[in-house]
Amino acid sequence: MALRQAGVTDTTVLSAIERTPRELFVPDAFQDQAWENIALPIDLGQTISQPLIVGLMTQALELNPRHLVLEVGTGSGYQAAILSRLCRRVFTIERLKPLLAEAEGRFRALRLDNVTTRHGDGTRGWPEQAPFARVLVTAAGGADPPKDLTDQLAVGGVMIIPLGGDHRDQKVVRFRRTDSGLTREDLWPVRFVPLLSDPPQQVRPA
Repeated sequence: MALRQAGVTDTTVLSAIERTPRELFVPDAFQDQAWENIALPIDLGQTISQPLIVGLMTQALELNPRHLVLEVGTGSGYQAAILSRLCRRVFTIERLKPLLAEAEGRFRALRLDNVTTRHGDGTRGWPEQAPFARVLVTAAGGADPPKDLTDQLAVGGVMIIPLGGDHRDQKVVRFRRTDSGLTREDLWPVRFVPLLSDPPQQVRPA
């Protein structure tokens, strides 16, 4: 009800959120806050977005059950789990291997068989599976979206990405690919962790 009152009106999105146990994606220390409408820390300095932002960004994608969706930034796996209930297949990329391993375990526990994962640089997309009907980026880019990602967006496709050179001045932006190029629509202000390229180097013990 709180999400509906705050602007998430798509009943299929609300149903997907209702059927996805957020407590499974939240660290033990924050279990008592799992269903509060707040962002929470997860491992390696990352966060799980507040349910309202997940709902609004998912709704803004305008999904249907035939879509192939690329998600950049698996994180806890919560957003991918929501997407998986609304589209044909989710391809999700995470640059931090420990986070990805935990997310994969959650996908297995929930029997989400239409989620395919990759460890790597999300800014490069997933060219072997392109083009995508929908692209969702869950970390903040700079002034413009990565060209590899927009190049992998199908004609008629939609990309949702937070953009902004300064973390205090980020906006969720919706791009649509037409025959003649991209159209841009600024949606609402947010704060996301930065979108980084290239997986970090594994630190070897001395």
